[in-house]
Amino acid sequence: MTTESTSVPSPGPWPTAGQAFGLASLAPRRGTTDRLTLPRRPARRRSGAPPLVAVDCLAVLAAASLLSAVHQDARLLLPIAALVLVLDGHGGLYRPAAQARLLDELPALASRAGVAWCLAAAAVAAYSPALVIGPLRLCAAYATHVAVVCLVRALLLARRRRVAREHPRSALVVGATGAARRFAAAAAQHPEYGMRPVGIVGVPEQGGAPRSAGEAGLPVLATTEEIHRAVIQNSVRDAVFLDDDPGLVTLFQHYGCTTWRVGGERQTGPMGEHLWGYARHRIVPLGERRGLTAKRALDIALAAPALALALPVLLLCALAVRLSDGPGVLFRQERVGQHGRHFTLLKFRTLRPSDDTESATRWNVAGDRRMSAAGSFLRKSSLDELPQLWNILRGDMSLVGPRPERPYFVAQFSKIHTGYAARHRMPVGLTGLAQVHGLRGDTSIEDRCRFDNHYIDHWSLWQDVCILLRTAAGLVRPTGS
Repeated sequence: MTTESTSVPSPGPWPTAGQAFGLASLAPRRGTTDRLTLPRRPARRRSGAPPLVAVDCLAVLAAASLLSAVHQDARLLLPIAALVLVLDGHGGLYRPAAQARLLDELPALASRAGVAWCLAAAAVAAYSPALVIGPLRLCAAYATHVAVVCLVRALLLARRRRVAREHPRSALVVGATGAARRFAAAAAQHPEYGMRPVGIVGVPEQGGAPRSAGEAGLPVLATTEEIHRAVIQNSVRDAVFLDDDPGLVTLFQHYGCTTWRVGGERQTGPMGEHLWGYARHRIVPLGERRGLTAKRALDIALAAPALALALPVLLLCALAVRLSDGPGVLFRQERVGQHGRHFTLLKFRTLRPSDDTESATRWNVAGDRRMSAAGSFLRKSSLDELPQLWNILRGDMSLVGPRPERPYFVAQFSKIHTGYAARHRMPVGLTGLAQVHGLRGDTSIEDRCRFDNHYIDHWSLWQDVCILLRTAAGLVRPTGS
C-alpha cells in the first residue's frame, strides 16, 4: 500500500454499494448510547416455527394413541417425532410464506409423515418382530397424523394471514424508481400480504425527477441520511430489493430489517413466497446461515485450550516486554468488528507510540528504530497477537475471518475500495484467507478485500479448518507484519 492510496476522495450524494453507506460511522462505540448515530434495532422478527413444531408433535402423539400401549413407548414416539421435525424443517414447512394455505402444503406434509411412519414400522419389524405394526393400524395412525396436522395447521395459517392483514409491517422498496413505485402500489393495495411501503430508495430513471413523490405518495430517498431517518421515524421492519445492492442489504440488515429480493433465484419449499404475483425470497443474513453456530463452537473449543496451553508463553512474552519497554505490557487499540461495531483489541506492546493520534492513524510500524529487540521478535513471530485469544473467547472476534482494522482506516478504505466495508458482514478474525495468501502488513488493500469477500461468500466450517492449518504451517516460516 502506498501513501497515495489512503487519500480520501470527495464522496458524492449517493455512495456505491462497496462503500457500505457509512456503516463504520453509524456503529456506536462500546459503552455509548448515541441515538442519532444508530437507530435502535427493531425487535427480532417473530418466528412462527414453535407452534408448527408443537402441531407435529401433537399429531405424532394422537396417531400413536391408536396403537397398542407398547407402541406408545417413548422409544418409538421420540424417533418418529424427531424424524418428522427434521423432514418438515428441511422442507421449509416451518417457514411458511405469508399467504401460505394448507392445500399448498398438503402434499409435502403428507409425504413426509408417510416416510416417517413407514420407517418407524420397518424399524419395529426389523428389531422387534413380535411388536410389528399391522398395515391397518399403520394406515390409521398415518391418517390420524395427517388429519390433526391439517386441522390445527389450517387454523394457525388463517390466524397468521389475519394478523398480517391487520398489522402490516413498514417497508422500504429499493430499486429503479418506476419499478419500485409499481411494487409499492401493489403492496399498498393488498395489505393482506402484511407489508406497508413507506418510502422508495433508489435513483430516478432517465428523464425522471430526482425528488418527486411516488404514485402512492411515497418519498424517494436519495441519501444515506434520509434512509437513516426513515428507518427511525417509520419503524421500518422490511426492505424489498428489486435490484441487487450488497451495500444496502448490509445496511438494512444492520438496522435489524428483514431483507427481501424480488425476482432472482426461485425459493424452495411447497409454495414460493410472493406478493401479488411478485416472486420474492428472503435474503438471509450471514449470522443466520446454517453452520455459524458451529463456527462459534469451534472458536471456543480451540481458543480456550490454546489460551490455557499458551499461558507460560504469554508470561514469558509479558516479562520480555516489561524488561525491555517498561510498564504497559498490553497494547489496547480500538478496532472495527462485525457490522461496524467497535471493540478493544489486545496485543503485546511492541512499540510505544508518541501519542494516541499516531496509534490510530499510522499504518505500519515495521522497521521503526524505536522498536526494541523483544518487540521486533514478537512481531516477526506473531507472538504479539496471542492476547487476541481472549478477544475470541469474549466474542469480539473469531479464529478465522477478515482482519479487523482501525476506524480511521476503515473510513478511508471504504470510500476508496469497492467492497471493503462489506468485509464486516462476517466476524473479524485472528487469521483469514487473505493472510494465508501472504496479504498482511504493507500489502494491497484491494487484494485483501477480494480475498475477504470471497471467503465470506463461500464460507464453510471446513474452509475455516483449512485456513487454521495453513496458518499453523505458516508459523514455521514467520514474516511478521
